Amino acid sequence: MESQLKHWNDQHQLLRRLLLQDKAYPQAIPVFLDHHAAVHAAKLQAGAHWSWHAEVLSGLTPDQLRYTPKNGPHSAAWRIWHMARIEDVTMNVLLADGTQVFASGKWRDKLEIDSVGVGNEMSNADIVRLSEIINLKALFAYRLAVGKRTRALAQRLNLDILSRPPAPDRLQRLSDEGAVQPPALWLLDYWGGHSAANLWLMPATRHPFVHLNEIKRLLPKLKRI
Repeated sequence: MESQLKHWNDQHQLLRRLLLQDKAYPQAIPVFLDHHAAVHAAKLQAGAHWSWHAEVLSGLTPDQLRYTPKNGPHSAAWRIWHMARIEDVTMNVLLADGTQVFASGKWRDKLEIDSVGVGNEMSNADIVRLSEIINLKALFAYRLAVGKRTRALAQRLNLDILSRPPAPDRLQRLSDEGAVQPPALWLLDYWGGHSAANLWLMPATRHPFVHLNEIKRLLPKLKRI
Protein backbone atom coordinates (compact mmCIF):
# COMPACT_ATOMS: atom_id res chain seq x y z
CA MET A 1 0.00 0.00 0.00
CA GLU A 2 2.79 2.45 0.85
CA SER A 3 4.27 2.11 -2.62
CA GLN A 4 0.86 2.72 -4.17
CA LEU A 5 0.31 5.82 -2.05
CA LYS A 6 3.73 7.11 -3.05
CA HIS A 7 2.93 6.45 -6.71
CA TRP A 8 -0.36 8.35 -6.35
CA ASN A 9 1.40 11.35 -4.82
CA ASP A 10 4.09 11.26 -7.51
CA GLN A 11 1.39 11.19 -10.18
CA HIS A 12 -0.33 14.10 -8.51
CA GLN A 13 2.79 16.16 -8.90
CA LEU A 14 2.97 15.13 -12.56
CA LEU A 15 -0.66 16.10 -13.07
CA ARG A 16 -0.03 19.45 -11.36
CA ARG A 17 2.89 20.15 -13.70
CA LEU A 18 0.95 19.18 -16.81
CA LEU A 19 -2.06 21.29 -15.86
CA LEU A 20 -0.57 24.36 -14.21
CA GLN A 21 2.96 24.73 -15.53
CA ASP A 22 3.07 23.13 -18.97
CA LYS A 23 -0.65 23.59 -19.72
CA ALA A 24 -0.34 20.31 -21.60
CA TYR A 25 -4.03 19.54 -21.26
CA PRO A 26 -4.35 16.67 -23.80
CA GLN A 27 -1.43 14.87 -22.12
CA ALA A 28 -3.02 15.45 -18.72
CA ILE A 29 -6.25 13.60 -19.56
CA PRO A 30 -4.98 9.98 -19.26
CA VAL A 31 -3.01 10.89 -16.14
CA PHE A 32 -6.11 12.46 -14.63
CA LEU A 33 -8.33 9.48 -15.48
CA ASP A 34 -5.95 6.99 -13.87
CA HIS A 35 -5.45 9.28 -10.88
CA HIS A 36 -9.18 9.87 -10.47
CA ALA A 37 -9.98 6.14 -10.60
CA ALA A 38 -7.79 5.48 -7.57
CA VAL A 39 -9.97 7.64 -5.29
CA HIS A 40 -13.17 5.92 -6.41
CA ALA A 41 -14.53 2.39 -6.15
CA ALA A 42 -12.69 -0.20 -8.25
CA LYS A 43 -15.79 -0.73 -10.42
CA LEU A 44 -15.47 2.82 -11.76
CA GLN A 45 -12.78 1.78 -14.25
CA ALA A 46 -12.67 -1.53 -16.10
CA GLY A 47 -9.55 -3.59 -15.52
CA ALA A 48 -7.38 -4.18 -12.48
CA HIS A 49 -6.17 -1.06 -10.70
CA TRP A 50 -5.51 0.05 -7.16
CA SER A 51 -8.38 1.78 -5.38
CA TRP A 52 -7.68 3.88 -2.27
CA HIS A 53 -11.47 4.03 -1.85
CA ALA A 54 -11.64 0.23 -1.60
CA GLU A 55 -8.52 0.04 0.55
CA VAL A 56 -10.08 2.32 3.15
CA LEU A 57 -13.78 1.51 3.04
CA SER A 58 -14.04 -2.21 2.26
CA GLY A 59 -15.63 -4.20 5.05
CA LEU A 60 -16.93 -1.28 7.11
CA THR A 61 -20.35 -1.95 8.62
CA PRO A 62 -23.25 0.55 8.55
CA ASP A 63 -22.62 1.35 12.23
CA GLN A 64 -18.95 2.03 11.52
CA LEU A 65 -19.78 4.24 8.53
CA ARG A 66 -22.25 6.26 10.58
CA TYR A 67 -20.04 6.58 13.68
CA THR A 68 -19.24 10.17 14.70
CA PRO A 69 -16.01 10.62 16.74
CA LYS A 70 -16.23 12.48 20.05
CA ASN A 71 -13.58 14.97 18.94
CA GLY A 72 -15.53 15.90 15.80
CA PRO A 73 -18.78 14.97 14.06
CA HIS A 74 -17.35 13.95 10.67
CA SER A 75 -18.36 10.34 10.15
CA ALA A 76 -17.10 8.25 7.24
CA ALA A 77 -20.59 8.51 5.72
CA TRP A 78 -20.54 12.32 5.90
CA ARG A 79 -17.07 12.45 4.35
CA ILE A 80 -18.19 10.24 1.46
CA TRP A 81 -21.24 12.47 0.96
CA HIS A 82 -19.10 15.61 1.08
CA MET A 83 -16.54 14.23 -1.41
CA ALA A 84 -19.31 13.34 -3.84
CA ARG A 85 -21.11 16.68 -3.54
CA ILE A 86 -17.93 18.72 -4.04
CA GLU A 87 -16.94 16.73 -7.12
CA ASP A 88 -20.47 16.87 -8.50
CA VAL A 89 -20.89 20.64 -8.34
CA THR A 90 -17.38 21.59 -9.44
CA MET A 91 -17.19 19.22 -12.39
CA ASN A 92 -20.75 19.54 -13.68
CA VAL A 93 -21.48 23.19 -12.98
CA LEU A 94 -18.15 25.03 -12.86
CA LEU A 95 -16.46 23.05 -15.64
CA ALA A 96 -19.31 21.81 -17.83
CA ASP A 97 -22.04 24.38 -17.11
CA GLY A 98 -24.36 21.39 -16.97
CA THR A 99 -26.73 19.78 -14.49
CA GLN A 100 -25.59 18.25 -11.24
CA VAL A 101 -25.81 14.47 -11.03
CA PHE A 102 -27.59 15.11 -7.71
CA ALA A 103 -30.43 16.87 -9.52
CA SER A 104 -30.64 14.85 -12.74
CA GLY A 105 -30.67 11.55 -10.87
CA LYS A 106 -33.12 12.70 -8.16
CA TRP A 107 -30.57 11.61 -5.56
CA ARG A 108 -32.05 13.73 -2.78
CA ASP A 109 -35.00 11.35 -2.59
CA LYS A 110 -32.87 8.24 -3.03
CA LEU A 111 -30.49 9.32 -0.27
CA GLU A 112 -33.46 10.09 2.01
CA ILE A 113 -32.02 13.41 3.18
CA ASP A 114 -33.00 17.08 3.13
CA SER A 115 -29.54 18.52 2.44
CA VAL A 116 -28.65 19.90 -0.99
CA GLY A 117 -25.42 21.77 -0.14
CA VAL A 118 -21.87 20.48 -0.33
CA GLY A 119 -21.65 20.05 3.45
CA ASN A 120 -19.32 22.89 4.46
CA GLU A 121 -22.33 24.88 5.62
CA MET A 122 -23.53 22.21 8.06
CA SER A 123 -23.55 22.55 11.83
CA ASN A 124 -22.25 19.70 13.96
CA ALA A 125 -25.83 18.65 14.68
CA ASP A 126 -26.64 18.65 10.94
CA ILE A 127 -23.61 16.46 10.21
CA VAL A 128 -24.59 13.96 12.90
CA ARG A 129 -28.17 13.90 11.63
CA LEU A 130 -27.13 13.26 8.03
CA SER A 131 -24.79 10.50 9.20
CA GLU A 132 -27.67 8.82 11.02
CA ILE A 133 -30.31 8.93 8.28
CA ILE A 134 -28.55 8.82 4.89
CA ASN A 135 -29.25 5.73 2.78
CA LEU A 136 -25.80 4.13 2.61
CA LYS A 137 -26.46 2.00 -0.47
CA ALA A 138 -27.66 5.07 -2.32
CA LEU A 139 -24.68 7.07 -1.02
CA PHE A 140 -22.15 4.75 -2.65
CA ALA A 141 -24.24 4.61 -5.82
CA TYR A 142 -24.39 8.42 -5.96
CA ARG A 143 -20.63 8.77 -5.58
CA LEU A 144 -20.08 6.20 -8.33
CA ALA A 145 -22.49 8.06 -10.61
CA VAL A 146 -20.61 11.30 -9.96
CA GLY A 147 -17.30 9.62 -10.78
CA LYS A 148 -18.64 8.22 -14.04
CA ARG A 149 -19.95 11.63 -15.09
CA THR A 150 -16.59 13.24 -14.30
CA ARG A 151 -14.77 10.76 -16.54
CA ALA A 152 -17.15 11.33 -19.43
CA LEU A 153 -16.79 15.08 -18.99
CA ALA A 154 -12.98 14.96 -18.92
CA GLN A 155 -12.91 13.26 -22.30
CA ARG A 156 -15.21 15.73 -24.08
CA LEU A 157 -14.41 19.00 -22.32
CA ASN A 158 -13.29 22.06 -24.26
CA LEU A 159 -9.78 22.10 -22.82
CA ASP A 160 -9.30 25.80 -23.57
CA ILE A 161 -11.38 26.70 -20.51
CA LEU A 162 -8.87 25.07 -18.15
CA SER A 163 -6.51 28.04 -18.35
CA ARG A 164 -9.20 30.47 -17.13
CA PRO A 165 -11.08 30.78 -13.83
CA PRO A 166 -14.62 29.38 -13.76
CA ALA A 167 -17.07 31.85 -15.30
CA PRO A 168 -18.82 34.13 -12.75
CA ASP A 169 -22.28 33.00 -13.86
CA ARG A 170 -21.34 29.39 -13.10
CA LEU A 171 -20.16 30.36 -9.63
CA GLN A 172 -23.43 32.20 -9.09
CA ARG A 173 -25.34 29.08 -10.10
CA LEU A 174 -23.84 27.21 -7.13
CA SER A 175 -25.37 29.79 -4.81
CA ASP A 176 -28.68 29.94 -6.68
CA GLU A 177 -29.04 26.15 -6.62
CA GLY A 178 -28.24 25.92 -2.90
CA ALA A 179 -25.10 23.88 -3.48
CA VAL A 180 -23.00 26.51 -1.68
CA GLN A 181 -24.76 28.19 1.22
CA PRO A 182 -23.82 30.57 4.03
CA PRO A 183 -21.48 30.30 5.90
CA ALA A 184 -19.61 28.46 3.13
CA LEU A 185 -19.80 31.19 0.46
CA TRP A 186 -16.01 31.55 0.75
CA LEU A 187 -15.86 28.49 -1.51
CA LEU A 188 -17.05 30.60 -4.42
CA ASP A 189 -14.16 33.03 -3.93
CA TYR A 190 -11.73 30.13 -3.58
CA TRP A 191 -12.81 28.34 -6.76
CA GLY A 192 -13.17 31.63 -8.62
CA GLY A 193 -9.64 32.66 -7.70
CA HIS A 194 -7.93 29.78 -9.51
CA SER A 195 -7.82 28.48 -13.04
CA ALA A 196 -10.35 25.80 -13.87
CA ALA A 197 -7.45 23.34 -14.18
CA ASN A 198 -7.28 23.40 -10.38
CA LEU A 199 -10.70 21.73 -10.27
CA TRP A 200 -9.11 18.59 -11.68
CA LEU A 201 -6.36 18.81 -9.08
CA MET A 202 -8.34 19.44 -5.92
CA PRO A 203 -12.08 18.67 -5.93
CA ALA A 204 -11.76 15.65 -8.23
CA THR A 205 -8.52 14.09 -6.94
CA ARG A 206 -6.67 15.57 -3.94
CA HIS A 207 -9.82 16.43 -2.00
CA PRO A 208 -11.19 12.84 -1.89
CA PHE A 209 -7.68 11.50 -1.30
CA VAL A 210 -7.37 13.66 1.83
CA HIS A 211 -10.78 12.67 3.19
CA LEU A 212 -10.16 8.97 2.54
CA ASN A 213 -6.90 9.36 4.45
CA GLU A 214 -8.86 10.88 7.36
CA ILE A 215 -11.17 7.85 7.36
CA LYS A 216 -8.12 5.58 7.24
CA ARG A 217 -6.83 7.17 10.45
CA LEU A 218 -10.21 6.45 12.08
CA LEU A 219 -10.13 2.74 11.25
CA PRO A 220 -8.55 1.52 14.53
CA LYS A 221 -11.38 3.22 16.43
CA LEU A 222 -14.04 2.03 13.96
CA LYS A 223 -12.86 -1.57 14.19
CA ARG A 224 -13.72 -1.53 17.91
CA ILE A 225 -17.37 -0.65 17.27
